Amino acid sequence: MDQRSRRQALPQEIVGLSLREEERKTLAEVGRFRVITTRDLAETVYDNRHSRMERDLAFLREKGLVQVDAVNARRDGRGGKVDRIEVVTLTRAGRDVARQTSGLPQDQKLYSGLVKPREVEHDAQIYRAYRKEAERIERKGGTNLRVQLDFEIKSQVQKAIHAERKAAPERDMAEIKQQVARQFDLPYVNDGIQIPDARIEYDLPRDPDRDVDQGTRTSHDDIEVLTAAYRPGHLRAKAQAGFHVYASSSDRATLTAKIESDHYLMENILEL
Repeated sequence: MDQRSRRQALPQEIVGLSLREEERKTLAEVGRFRVITTRDLAETVYDNRHSRMERDLAFLREKGLVQVDAVNARRDGRGGKVDRIEVVTLTRAGRDVARQTSGLPQDQKLYSGLVKPREVEHDAQIYRAYRKEAERIERKGGTNLRVQLDFEIKSQVQKAIHAERKAAPERDMAEIKQQVARQFDLPYVNDGIQIPDARIEYDLPRDPDRDVDQGTRTSHDDIEVLTAAYRPGHLRAKAQAGFHVYASSSDRATLTAKIESDHYLMENILEL
């Protein structure tokens, strides 16, 4: 029987909904990163089987689990025709289903809804940077990858700063920020805590020559996606932070022109 016909016979209620492996993976990936382009979904989840992806997205939309939108690409001073990008986000119901079916760790935060449409192109590139970074992590033996987006990290940092100020109002703010930066293993540059676009946490096997305890050890890498909108000062701060920095080829060209006197900053920027 045609798979689509079988789906039509499913009850409309979300409870007991039967999902294919690619559909579960789509809900999980979109939930982790809030927004992903259909181009990236087709490449990473569907092995470039676009027709299969389109059928699955149509089904997930019908069930009220995802939203597919076409949004304008950012301008960043660029002239000419405005490009359109097709992106996928979860609904609240989709986020709840993803939590139940994804198999992700319970402490993995999942997101729903489209936030800041003007920044969608940048936010969608975070997933692309993650995939490149994840390949490098897995090559060195990293497993059980978890993701924290800047929304979550900022919230934790702000709560920690608030708690320290409340406990000791007379303390110098710079001292508090430096303490909190150390607490979260974040760089403190130019009197501010630098927060990456995403932090990838993962497990590594114990090194028997260095680690006394058995089992695994945890580590993390921080990634940042640069765009042509970055000001030179902002770019320098991110470079000094030691993040793994990515940019598209077109953004690299614009950034290079902005920091001709600091051309060495471009040497460690990886291409998306």
